[in-house]
Amino acid sequence: MDNNELKKHALNVRRNIVEMVYSAQSGHPGGSLGAADILTFLYFEEMNINNDNKASTNRDRFVLSKGHCSPGLYGILKEAGLIDDDIHGFRQLGSRLQGHPNMSYIEAVDMSTGSLGQGVSTAVGMAIANKLDRNNNRVYALCGDGESEEGIVWEALMAACHYELDNLCIIFDVNHLQIDGNVQDVIGPLPLLEKAQAFGAHTIECNGNDFDSLRGAFGYARQAKGKPTVIIANTTKGKGVSYMENNYAWHGAAPKEEDYKIAMEDLKEVA
Repeated sequence: MDNNELKKHALNVRRNIVEMVYSAQSGHPGGSLGAADILTFLYFEEMNINNDNKASTNRDRFVLSKGHCSPGLYGILKEAGLIDDDIHGFRQLGSRLQGHPNMSYIEAVDMSTGSLGQGVSTAVGMAIANKLDRNNNRVYALCGDGESEEGIVWEALMAACHYELDNLCIIFDVNHLQIDGNVQDVIGPLPLLEKAQAFGAHTIECNGNDFDSLRGAFGYARQAKGKPTVIIANTTKGKGVSYMENNYAWHGAAPKEEDYKIAMEDLKEVA
């Protein structure tokens, strides 16, 4: 897909994110906005998923391991036409759009997530199943850099390398911020690339907010054989909304009316 088309989709995803969190007056906008370009590339260019196969197991799978960023996932599913839910129902009683993704409610959600780290493990299980079934479907998991402080992430990667899961791609969304501040000040999981290499994975680093850079990274992952690929995708938390960018205070805070107006003005389409 043309980069300009991808940019338009990503802009709409970001608008969806802001609309959801503002309407609910709760949610996690910062990491969702930062990951919007990764999600857009996955769903519009990289993955084999559409309305015809979304209920099937015979397609590529995506696991949002950092499940609190559900506004990003719902935002891209809405933009891609994979759900028709009213995004203003986010986190409301009677809506399928729960605060954390629930695969029991939405066909296009491949895993219920929220307990940090566990999504990577389930992605490993899916990749093993694909190997046993001898199909060519791929599995993608998006993990936060703060989330990588969970030991289960590294146990999963160890298993993925042991079982030579070259159909698995783990993307670390590295924005350097988590709910309590800079990740290096909380636990300090860096350097992620060297750690992934030490476990035996193929690794590549990219700009997670640039479509050419993402295209190169995912292209590398598709060609890599014999072991999984870890993509270190450097992003800007709160990307696209001026006052949210690189500000950990917006990890899990909702904009008030004046903030909402500024955000939507920031996200106006520019010719």
